[in-house]
Amino acid sequence: MPIIKPFRDLSEHDVINLYAFSGNSSALPVSKGTFVKVIGSGWRATDEQLVMLGGAGASYTNTVSQRYGVLPKVAVAASGDTPIGMMLYDVRNVDENSESLLYNPRKQAEMQCVLSGQAVPIAIRGMFLYSGILGTVTAGQTLYPDDSGGLRANGAVGAAIATALGAKDDNGFALIKINI
Repeated sequence: MPIIKPFRDLSEHDVINLYAFSGNSSALPVSKGTFVKVIGSGWRATDEQLVMLGGAGASYTNTVSQRYGVLPKVAVAASGDTPIGMMLYDVRNVDENSESLLYNPRKQAEMQCVLSGQAVPIAIRGMFLYSGILGTVTAGQTLYPDDSGGLRANGAVGAAIATALGAKDDNGFALIKINI
């Protein structure tokens, strides 16, 4: 499972906020640091990009409580795929106590996560302190996507998406630079 620490260097111009993560509740949570690919037709300027996600809770006569989301979707990139970037927030519907985050946006912001169907920020360029790289990492080594949305140091399959800027530390974190 990939993990990114708050130590990072990126520009807001290198963050895409147009896609929601595609997955059912059983696939959640999905961790920040996961590399994702576009699925379906992607983002098109001629389409309506907002969708109704359904009611926010109980329904009552003469009331409407729709949740809005975005239509374009991304999914976990596997080896051989070409990812568009790395998720900067978790995607989850419940907190650590299995309480819904739908009704607690403050806690959702504190946890740096988005709900299923909401746009997730995706970094396409920057430097990150990253854990979850498969294999031995050396400075300057090219990194490739693995099957779980993380990075692989050995066994090049697919497009090169990152470069290691140093070896892993004692906790398994390495400084990486992504440029997709």
